[in-house]
Amino acid sequence: QVQLVESGGGLVQPGGSLRLSCVASGSTFSLYTMGWYRQAPGKQRELVASINSGGDTNSADSMKGRFTISRDNAKKTVDLQMSSLKPEDTAVYYCNARRPWFSYWGQGTQVTVSS
Repeated sequence: QVQLVESGGGLVQPGGSLRLSCVASGSTFSLYTMGWYRQAPGKQRELVASINSGGDTNSADSMKGRFTISRDNAKKTVDLQMSSLKPEDTAVYYCNARRPWFSYWGQGTQVTVSS
């Protein structure tokens, strides 16, 4: 069982930056592929970025160059550094931990990009 708690969301102006953090409880954190997803009102949840146990990253095309995912296995954390934020980045951002047969979600953190 893995529990995930996100933090770092809030209100930011267009062009600004924000860093989200997710801390996990439970063992074997290093074996999980960790990801950040987001869901805007009326839209489906979508992948923002992921990082596997080997440190390989993947991100959505619209976010490449703006968002960076990183993990610290010793601290059991995965962070999402977001820059050049746009109003369309407004969404609830969720942390996810997955490996074969298992997938866990955090409760989400709201990010609002508005002037």
